[in-house]
Amino acid sequence: MISIVIPTYNRADILAECLDRLAHQRDVDGLYDIIIVDDGGSDRSSEVVSTFQKNYPGISVRYFKKENQGQGIARNYGVRQARGDVIIFIGDDILVPDDFVFRHLEFHRNHPEKNAGLLGFIEWDHRLPDTPLYTFLTNGSIILGRFGGHQFAFEKLEGRSKASYDFFYTSNISLKRELLLEEPFDENFLAYGWEDIELGYRLMMKHGFRLYFDKNVSVAHYHPMTEDALKKRMYVIGKSIVLFDQKYPELGKIPRGVKYFLFFVFGSTPMVGFFSLMKNIFGGAFHYWYYFALSKRCFLLGLQDGIKSL
Repeated sequence: MISIVIPTYNRADILAECLDRLAHQRDVDGLYDIIIVDDGGSDRSSEVVSTFQKNYPGISVRYFKKENQGQGIARNYGVRQARGDVIIFIGDDILVPDDFVFRHLEFHRNHPEKNAGLLGFIEWDHRLPDTPLYTFLTNGSIILGRFGGHQFAFEKLEGRSKASYDFFYTSNISLKRELLLEEPFDENFLAYGWEDIELGYRLMMKHGFRLYFDKNVSVAHYHPMTEDALKKRMYVIGKSIVLFDQKYPELGKIPRGVKYFLFFVFGSTPMVGFFSLMKNIFGGAFHYWYYFALSKRCFLLGLQDGIKSL
């Protein structure tokens, strides 16, 4: 059996669509259940789940509400409540095809070893606009072949069947519950950012975890993004990286030396203003350079505040 763990927070409308997609899975009747962990939300998510339970009585869906403590803690709670031997993590804004559960289940049937997991592909939902911001967020090579992809960077996995810990994306990933009970998400990561990457690294270092990648296990991500959302996201990532660096200084995730200097220069107010002007006049690739500069500015602000809070 496989359990799908979904943390949610005040996104009832898209949660309803997420659940509706999960209701129409083929070839897996009775082989999966769904666990919703409401992380202290105040909307009608509980009503959405109740309606789903009435409409689909043959599908096991359990709803738990707890105080707001962050996604990592919510996922740990969901894992403890799970009945399946395998856990699938998705977000409340993930929309799956009808073979989604079957493909994850088949992978684990073929890879029963405890330290094997599956990463699937994630793309933007077709209803979201095709803008430079969305491209920047999902192309980790768009700036100098190295930078970008602050949401996903699947182009770096082209032609590969396995992924590193940096790709431990909890929007479409499955692994054994037994392993997650031994190695839960680090609950010291209270804000968004790095709690999933930290777990991926820990699993690989301590258990030889192998993360397989299958582009055909694809889902759509309906998460409208704005420039303000990018700024907030990068600030929180910058703040959270301090904790990650304390645990694993050998990885050198905090930029130092020349790298820090370059981030500082590109993230400076004059550079952000310059690229903003260039994108407004010429468009094209200047959009990506602007988002790069803006993201570095917010990342460094978060990093500075994270260091101060030690």
